[in-house]
Amino acid sequence: MVFKQTLQKKSKRASWIDTNLPETFRPYAHLARLDKPIGSWLLAWPAFWSVALVTDDFGSLPKMLAIFGWWAIWIRGAGCTINDYFDRDFDKKVERTKSRPLASGALSPAQGLCWLAIQLFMGLGILYQLNMLTLVLAILHVPLVFAYPLMKRITYWPQAFLGVMISWGAFLGPAALEGTIDPKIACPLYVASFFWTLVYDTIYAHQDKEDDAKAGIKSTALRFGDLTKAWILGFGVACTIALLLCGIVVNIGLPYYGLLIVATGQLAWQIFTVDLSSPLDCGRKFVSNQWYGAIIFSAILLGKLNS
Repeated sequence: MVFKQTLQKKSKRASWIDTNLPETFRPYAHLARLDKPIGSWLLAWPAFWSVALVTDDFGSLPKMLAIFGWWAIWIRGAGCTINDYFDRDFDKKVERTKSRPLASGALSPAQGLCWLAIQLFMGLGILYQLNMLTLVLAILHVPLVFAYPLMKRITYWPQAFLGVMISWGAFLGPAALEGTIDPKIACPLYVASFFWTLVYDTIYAHQDKEDDAKAGIKSTALRFGDLTKAWILGFGVACTIALLLCGIVVNIGLPYYGLLIVATGQLAWQIFTVDLSSPLDCGRKFVSNQWYGAIIFSAILLGKLNS
């Protein structure tokens, strides 16, 4: 009981949104999870990886990272908004989510949909300066973003659908820089991100497994149960093999493989040490994936510079 009360107090702690934004804008910022950037990082990393993997002009790298970083922030916000729109009745039944703007009534469903349209415009609009293939791929990505929240009602594998959706950036980098997609590069990177997603989002899902079971929401956390660590270990191995294949395909330099070992250690640390009965620890391990993404990005960058 003491632990649960401590966790609830932590979740209610004011964020920078509450202390720095005008009251009118706060519900919209909370709806987009602007105070929780981990989701934007997880959407951005596959795009950042792919840009670093295919670029030969490192002078253009900051601009491309800025473009896809902007895209990730707004599209992730749109994804959170549509998720909360569909889940507003479910969220009322879950301790961690009942204070979200649409569940609590701070925003109406109509206001949520208007905010969704603004975020899509902001996220997709920046891609107009790139080529048509990149823009088309980004537009095709939007239905996947919209469909993801519905998967938890249909299948015990919504985390797999999230992997399909959130790994899309693996295709955008090659499209933006080369005007085409080389499957030998993009596909292993996409597969690696897919299995990585299954690791971190299964850990994330264990935060809410009791409430989810009561509400009838499905997840891999409920599907795997006591076998979760065996499953996510297999996903982690598949992710590492795919990243190893990426390096071999592009004939990348040795620093890539050294840092890949470091990243694999970080992923192994998550898998072997996470306390799946502790929502707090699951949340910490989930957030640590921003560093896994950063290590892989650094590995690609240094590997390319030394190839």
